Amino acid sequence: MTSPIALTMGEPAGIGGEITLTAWMRRADGVPPFFAIDDPERLQRLATMLGLDVPLQAVAGPEEAAQCFPDALGVLPRRLAHPVLLGRPDPANARAVIGAIVTAVELVRNGRAAAMVTNPIQKETLYTAGFRHPGHTEFLEELAGGDSRAVMMLVCPGLRVVPVTVHLALKEAIATLTTGDIIVAGRTTARALNSDFGIPRPRLAVAGLNPHAGEGGTMGREEIELIEPAIKRLAGEGYAVDGPHPADTLFHPAARRRYDAVLCMYHDQALIPLKTIDFDRGVNITLGLPFIRTSPDHGTACDIAGKGIASAESLIAALHMAHDMAARRQTQRSVA
Repeated sequence: MTSPIALTMGEPAGIGGEITLTAWMRRADGVPPFFAIDDPERLQRLATMLGLDVPLQAVAGPEEAAQCFPDALGVLPRRLAHPVLLGRPDPANARAVIGAIVTAVELVRNGRAAAMVTNPIQKETLYTAGFRHPGHTEFLEELAGGDSRAVMMLVCPGLRVVPVTVHLALKEAIATLTTGDIIVAGRTTARALNSDFGIPRPRLAVAGLNPHAGEGGTMGREEIELIEPAIKRLAGEGYAVDGPHPADTLFHPAARRRYDAVLCMYHDQALIPLKTIDFDRGVNITLGLPFIRTSPDHGTACDIAGKGIASAESLIAALHMAHDMAARRQTQRSVA
C-alpha cells in the first residue's frame, strides 16, 4: 500500500494537534504513513510549546506527504480564521474543521489517500457554521452521497460493539428503535467483518434492550416485538446470529469468546463495556461507507489540551486499523 492516510485536524482547541504530533514521533514503532489536514502554523506553535521535535512540511497533496513522512510530517494546509486558544473552542474556526473532513473524504474517494482518520470534533462549536449532524458518522453518510447507511463500530483488543441507535437521548433511542434498524446493522456488520477483518463467517450476538432481555415480556416487550424478528430475519439470510442476550452477562471474558461482534441497542450499552475493557486503545470505525474511516474513541479533551499529558494510543490504534483495512481491501481487489 503506497497511499498515506489522511488525518483531519479535529477541534483545534483540543488535544488533536498534540496527539497528531506524538503519533508521527512513533513512526519508528510502525505507525503507518499519514499526513495532517491542518494549519501548519498552529501545529508548529504547538510543537514548540510542548517541546516536540517534529519537523513539519507543507505539502500540495498526499503523494508529496508520503515521500516526506520518514523525515517530516506532511501538512496539507487548511488555514484557521483565528489563532487557537487551547481549551477554548472558537466558532470562527469551525469552517476549517469541517473543510478538513470534506477534503479527507475527497482524497480517499479519488484514491489519493488510502483511508481517513478523524481527530475528535466539538460539535456544538460547529453548529454555528451550519453543521447539522449529531456527529461524524451522520456527516460522513451524507458526504458518501446518501446512498450508504453508515453504522458505527467500536473496537478494542478483545471486543467489537455496534450501537444500533447512536447519538440520541435514551428515551428517544428506545422510541425510535426498529426491527429494520437492527437488520441493517447486522447485515452491514457481518459484511464488514468479512471484508475488512478477514472473518469468513462472522458470529453476531444481539443484546436485549431491557433487564434480563425482557424476561419473557415481564420487563418489556421490545425483545419479543422488535429484536427477535430481526434475529430471525438475519438468520434466515444465512448470518450466524443469536440472542437477544441479557446485556449484563454479555461482556465478561468467557462470553466474548463466543462471538465476533455484539449488536447493542443504544449508545452506552456498547461504549461502557468497551471503554471499561480498554479505555486508551478504543477505535471508532464507520462501516457501510464506500471509503475507510476510523477515529480515536475519545473526545476533544479540551481540559487537558496543551498540557503534554494526552495519550496518543487511541489515535495510533486508529491509524493502524485504517491501514490494515485498506491493505486488506487492496489485496481483495488485486485477487479479483
